[in-house]
Amino acid sequence: MSNPIFINKRIDDFNKVINVSGDKSISIRWVLFSSLAQGVSKAKNLLMSEDVMATINAVKKMGIKVILNKNDCKIYGKGFDGYKYKKNITINAENSGTLGRLILGFLINTSNPIKLIGDKSLSKRDFSRVSKPLSKFGAKFKLKNNKFLPLVISGSNNLKPCTYFENRGSAQCKSSIIFGGMRTSGTTVIRAKKSRNHTELLCKYLNLPLAIKHKKNYDEIKIKKVSKIKPLNYKIPGDISSSAFFIVLTALLKKSKLIIKDVNINPSRIGIIIILKKMGVKFNFRNKRIYKGEKIADIKIISPKILKSINCPTKLNSGAIDEFLIIFLVAAKAKGISNFKNLGELNQKESPRLRWGKYILDQLGVKSIATKNSIKIYGNPKLNINKKIEIKNYLKDHRVFMTSVIAALAFGGHWKIHDKDSIKTSFPNFLKTIKKIQK
Repeated sequence: MSNPIFINKRIDDFNKVINVSGDKSISIRWVLFSSLAQGVSKAKNLLMSEDVMATINAVKKMGIKVILNKNDCKIYGKGFDGYKYKKNITINAENSGTLGRLILGFLINTSNPIKLIGDKSLSKRDFSRVSKPLSKFGAKFKLKNNKFLPLVISGSNNLKPCTYFENRGSAQCKSSIIFGGMRTSGTTVIRAKKSRNHTELLCKYLNLPLAIKHKKNYDEIKIKKVSKIKPLNYKIPGDISSSAFFIVLTALLKKSKLIIKDVNINPSRIGIIIILKKMGVKFNFRNKRIYKGEKIADIKIISPKILKSINCPTKLNSGAIDEFLIIFLVAAKAKGISNFKNLGELNQKESPRLRWGKYILDQLGVKSIATKNSIKIYGNPKLNINKKIEIKNYLKDHRVFMTSVIAALAFGGHWKIHDKDSIKTSFPNFLKTIKKIQK
């Protein structure tokens, strides 16, 4: 544990306009796509977080030139077969499950074994979820205990297409198989539970041979071999997952308004907005437009007088999977009992987030009942904290840290929250943005 932050005062009501950092999911995918493009790709507002830097360092290891200037970036792609598979390469995904899982799809034809490692948190996450389907293409894997990092991938020059059923709602697993299919002659078929679709939208914008049929409960995706990717110039929109913390802070204060500029409102990502609307929070999308397949808008949030409890529809889970920790804070102050089910996927994140959600609620004095994949929260509209609370040993999960900060600012108390450097993973400017609201 290191670098704690101390919060001893609630935040006052506010009426502010802010920006948040670039979307992490799109930033990582932009780096990966651009590394295989034929020519120079440029990005503005690229998220300068540890996850994105790990992705940049990974493609550099594969012989790709990258030039960074603040949050602008140029990548000099060498074509779809431009990676250099040198001997004894180790790629460090650090804390990024997105990088660790997605890049394996690009490496299934590696001519030399490549080792993939990660930090303590990532090394506890299940990588057999991607190694098993990717092995259907012909790649071979060695994992610690057949499940965990470190992992060694050995590619094949005789790749075969496969059929894959993705039933967890994991965009990381789905995307990894899409990337694998790009390297394979023939047609790879993916039947995937609905989840984030940034990879598919980028494929469509780049005119890659990907076709999608939207079924009621899943998407059928077909991908054929890719021979060329054109350069990708992109101004990265604001991240809805980063915006979520300020959306909830606004919702928890009775007389507050907030506008967040230029946010990605991709329908597969706005589960938190749909959920909070049902709980009484008022939203308004302004300046809506489509940018390279993605929906962008300014989001206006107005805090309600009363927050309502919710029986959260499970169909909204995948669109809010990274936001449930912060959503639980809204349920903590809502009138009535809120129920959230089928959330076992939360425990496949940087930390066992469902358990951490209950732990934070316990510290707040809010009654909750949790199982391995569900939680029931007994809301208290008069929630007010006046005690010491310490948050530590959470595997440096950035979302646990930021959720704890929002709880401290909204509910009061005397908080000591360790490892503030954890925000470098996804939102290095988080505390600076808090200060802008406090002014």
